[in-house]
Amino acid sequence: MYPSSALGEFLRSRRARVTPEALGLPGGVRHRRVPGLRREELAPLAGVSVGYYTRLEQGQSPNVSAEVLDAIARVLDLDDDELAHLHRLARAAASGPRRAAPERLRQGIRLMVESMAEVPAWAVGRRGDVLAWNRLAHALFAPHWEFEGPELPNFVRMDFDQEFTRGLYADWTQKARDDVAYLHGSLGRFPGDEGLTALVDELLELSPDFALLWSEHPVSNCASIARDYLHPEYGVLSLTAEFLRTPDDEGQGVTLFQPAPGSPSAARLRALSAELAR
Repeated sequence: MYPSSALGEFLRSRRARVTPEALGLPGGVRHRRVPGLRREELAPLAGVSVGYYTRLEQGQSPNVSAEVLDAIARVLDLDDDELAHLHRLARAAASGPRRAAPERLRQGIRLMVESMAEVPAWAVGRRGDVLAWNRLAHALFAPHWEFEGPELPNFVRMDFDQEFTRGLYADWTQKARDDVAYLHGSLGRFPGDEGLTALVDELLELSPDFALLWSEHPVSNCASIARDYLHPEYGVLSLTAEFLRTPDDEGQGVTLFQPAPGSPSAARLRALSAELAR
């Protein structure tokens, strides 16, 4: 799947959302075989031949220049995250997959996460594996999971496979879309990670919801996301998740889930923390 077909899948997904009318082109035939912009409409606007663009979508133009990618991005009206993703996919397609190094969380980061007591926090890997978490994160996201068990959960698998997590989010669909964007971003950066591709294959087979979202190719840097969580005892917790990448940038990061100061959510989170401290 990656990286040979990912570039084409991404470009096709973005062509599908652009109409000829939006670019000042005639609508053409009444019925189109595919939605959105055709290759022969996009290519001249990007300054390339139809044949070249077709080969690019088919993974047969490994040495595409940054200037061409930028021109295509302008036609498709890609945002900054999507543009960066496009360049990563093109580089991966040109170089081919390289075996990714095993994930190892530094002890200092583990201790930092586990020592936090006022806000939920966890460290996650490029596959969505929880590598370390504190008591508040466990109580909020996976109280059914053994806190100090031999294996910690994968938050993407858990969101698509657990009835508990579907009821945890006020907007599960948006959370699921963000999960898929996280995996797309990881695969764009680590196309040789066999565990990552295996997880995607597993979820494509098991979850129709995942398969549908995957085909839409959502992209986000997932750096800062506000979300409402529905706790069965403490009610709605409105938290902003801040994702901080680790300095070595192996796809790992630490997420802090913070309420607005003085808000009802802050009071509810303090009550949950006090309950855990008993």
